[in-house]
Amino acid sequence: MTPLKCSGRDAVSGDRITIEFDEVIQHLNPAFSDECADDVYIAPGFIDIQVNGFAGVDYNSPEARPEEIARSLRVMFSTGVTRCFPTVITGDPEKMLGALRNLAAARESLDEGPSMEAFHVEGPHISPEDGPRGAHPQRWVRPPDVNEYKRWQEAANGNVRLVTLSPEWPEAPHYIDTLARDGVVASIGHTKATAQQIQDAASAGATLSTHIGNGAHSTMARHPNYIWEQLAEDRLNASMIVDGIHLGKAFLKCALRAKGVERSVLITDAVMPAMCAPGRYMLGEVEVELHEDQSVRMAGGMRLAGSSLRMDRAVGNVMKIAGLTLAEAITMATTNAARAGRVGGRIRGLQPGSRADVVKFRLVDGVVEVLETYVGGRRVY
Repeated sequence: MTPLKCSGRDAVSGDRITIEFDEVIQHLNPAFSDECADDVYIAPGFIDIQVNGFAGVDYNSPEARPEEIARSLRVMFSTGVTRCFPTVITGDPEKMLGALRNLAAARESLDEGPSMEAFHVEGPHISPEDGPRGAHPQRWVRPPDVNEYKRWQEAANGNVRLVTLSPEWPEAPHYIDTLARDGVVASIGHTKATAQQIQDAASAGATLSTHIGNGAHSTMARHPNYIWEQLAEDRLNASMIVDGIHLGKAFLKCALRAKGVERSVLITDAVMPAMCAPGRYMLGEVEVELHEDQSVRMAGGMRLAGSSLRMDRAVGNVMKIAGLTLAEAITMATTNAARAGRVGGRIRGLQPGSRADVVKFRLVDGVVEVLETYVGGRRVY
């Protein structure tokens, strides 16, 4: 592969730099002012560790065609995402296995496949209770089962790397310990767990909270409650959906202060209608509706069911809503996500030896406008 060059302001340091790369970054050098415009930035490619579907494609469907999965990934590249975790939610056991097999086959066969870094299974071992359960179908909620997890890994060719569950189940500590020993991230989400259960989960190896502040009761005790307990638990990172819909400004700012930017991760939790026209779509077996305000809700109701967020907008949103710097926002979408999702070769950012996943963009009135995207040294947008 002939080495490529890319110049711009480092979105984290602000320095003018030129990077040379093939599959990995080979050199990083200072750039002269005539090599890059003041408003053009380069950053590690964005990583989305929770995306249920995109551009009209539902990753939960065992029937999603490879060419359609490829198209959805190409649309995702236009938003600066270079690695993602396609996410399968609570459902019929056989359909969940079918979805994982389908995604694994696409990952192996498609030119775009390497961008599917690994898979996230969200549920079915979550709270059965209305509120914490969110949009997940109640009839398929079930206790943690190590044998079921092993079936997922077999179907996914070993590529399940993140599992969201509720530690309220008695089986949870042993289950979490099993995941941790396999190098799989155990994340707390869709839960009504007690303080002790959350602490026990962290002690067993849980390292993340899934979309903190969502998948919860609409009303709860001031304290203690399972949101505060997770925010206070320093062993847990936290992922956040920053679309201006899922989290209010005050909560977002408090959550970032509790976790610190260093333990905070941007996700989209995007579903099938992301970057589509308003209308009705599917999330597994659940019918959802994309509204004019870009919220995604269960059809005929008001309960949120994923989002239509794109990662380039999430970066701009967290700057605007929470007052973060560009460097902080980029860190949440890149190196923090890599660390939380155990994405090898991506934890150090733009450094020699790192994977050449790169996004070049302009920042116009606080909005990220993606210019170029590279995955493993190959230009994909």
